[in-house]
Amino acid sequence: MTPRTLDDRTAAADWEVWSTRARLVVTDPAQLVAAQRTMREYLDAADRACSRFRDDSELNGLTARHGRPAVVGPLLAEYLRAALAVAEQTAGDVDPTVGAALVRLGYDRDFGLLAGTDTPAPPQVVIARRPDYRAILLHQQTVTVPREVRLDLGATAKAVAADRCADLIAERFGCGVLVSLGGDIATAGSAPEGGWQIEVRDGPNEPGCRISLPAGAAMATSSTIRRRWKRGGHLVHHIVDPRTGVAAETVWRTVSVAADTCLTANAAATAAIVRGHDALGPLRRSGLPARLVDRGGRVGTVGAWPAER
Repeated sequence: MTPRTLDDRTAAADWEVWSTRARLVVTDPAQLVAAQRTMREYLDAADRACSRFRDDSELNGLTARHGRPAVVGPLLAEYLRAALAVAEQTAGDVDPTVGAALVRLGYDRDFGLLAGTDTPAPPQVVIARRPDYRAILLHQQTVTVPREVRLDLGATAKAVAADRCADLIAERFGCGVLVSLGGDIATAGSAPEGGWQIEVRDGPNEPGCRISLPAGAAMATSSTIRRRWKRGGHLVHHIVDPRTGVAAETVWRTVSVAADTCLTANAAATAAIVRGHDALGPLRRSGLPARLVDRGGRVGTVGAWPAER
């Protein structure tokens, strides 16, 4: 954890969580320590409910139910509901039932343990009918997951957590707040003068820019070059195309989208990665500002993307 005062009006803390970087910025430096404690507690509760990599998580407990209805806690129910809503909105292009496909790709452990490894490619698996989100039955806090389905909430959980943490801290401490979880950014409350200054860059040698987000805005970036590992000598990434069960074709290296909520922004960005060449039409129709970097490093924008500096 690295708390620091950015100026006399804002302070920030950075730490590692969920094999990614968490960042918290508040507009009242006196509230930073308590706000970070609140965020840590929330993220720990979300991890215990939703992690695919914890044997004791509620999510993994659903697998042991073998297709029978199970009553889950309110936090997991909320995250499942968000994942299913995104799947519906994206016509299944962002689908929480890709857990088994991720395991076949080698993503069977926390990414911190996976990075830098090269595991043998598994035998070819022929699946007659791939499960999708419509197989998941959720009514209030009762959920039924078919026997053959393994859930993964990685495509939506960080975004939901960023939204919830920002709202929770702004309400509890009465200050402006920015929360970033691995580049999934949510804000709440008031913003510093000139807005929240965001550097949009996937790595030190990647195309980048700086933009300003107004109070209450959010942004998310989906990338095919961040979470990568080798499987049978070939680089693969963590964004699965539900139609094929393998990593989506790398038409776009990164897609960044701005929206009212981080969940909305992340859903659009991840769907664009999955859709590849067909991404631009849905993005334009959505009206959301977006920035796309293709595999050659060329940058394009859609909608009212903020002026780059």
